[in-house]
Amino acid sequence: MTIRVIVVDDQAMVRAGFAALLSAQADIDVVGEAPDGRRGVEVSRSVHPDVVLMDVRMPEMDGLAAARELLNPPAGVVHLPKVLMLTTFDVDDYVYEALRAGASGFLLKDAPPADLIAAVRIVAAGEALLAPSVTRRLIADFAQRRPAPRRDPSLRLNGLTPRETEVLELIARGLSNQEIADRLVVAEQTVKTHIGRVLSKLDLRDRAQAVIFAYESGLVTPGDAPA
Repeated sequence: MTIRVIVVDDQAMVRAGFAALLSAQADIDVVGEAPDGRRGVEVSRSVHPDVVLMDVRMPEMDGLAAARELLNPPAGVVHLPKVLMLTTFDVDDYVYEALRAGASGFLLKDAPPADLIAAVRIVAAGEALLAPSVTRRLIADFAQRRPAPRRDPSLRLNGLTPRETEVLELIARGLSNQEIADRLVVAEQTVKTHIGRVLSKLDLRDRAQAVIFAYESGLVTPGDAPA
């Protein structure tokens, strides 16, 4: 199945470069471009892409506001694309807030071309782009320096089984499904089942929100590393 993508960035050469790179892939089709967040929302609602590559800093409407519009649409709008944030900086307030809003991850603009292609495929498949260590550092940094206001999220952990809590902790520490399976000595499909239950019980959209929840609930603290 072909992955439909739109590129939202205020720099025309960046848009053209990303579009050319992605269009060269047999399984990716760039179906639109936009120079700012407001136009990006309009294009997305018109062409219904699977993935939106969204720059963080843009005029008119920045990437964070646009991501919120796309992922929390008004009544009557049913299309929810995956949003992959693009940023020039390792640590950026907007990226953290975008993840909290439901974006599936972020990628540095100077990442190798192969990483961009892989990121689009990962996000389109429903996974969150959380493998790069820089992502874990960013989430840990903001969880430590400016945590979001809580509504006793730790209480919601009480609804998880001990194994589900363990799986959530390992997700937050950046382990992949296969790494979690190896750690717990279970099948990878079993891990996927546990993750599905965790997301359902905690009313979370994806792994990105699960990681943030784990930090904000106190299950994982900044600086933790897998044992």
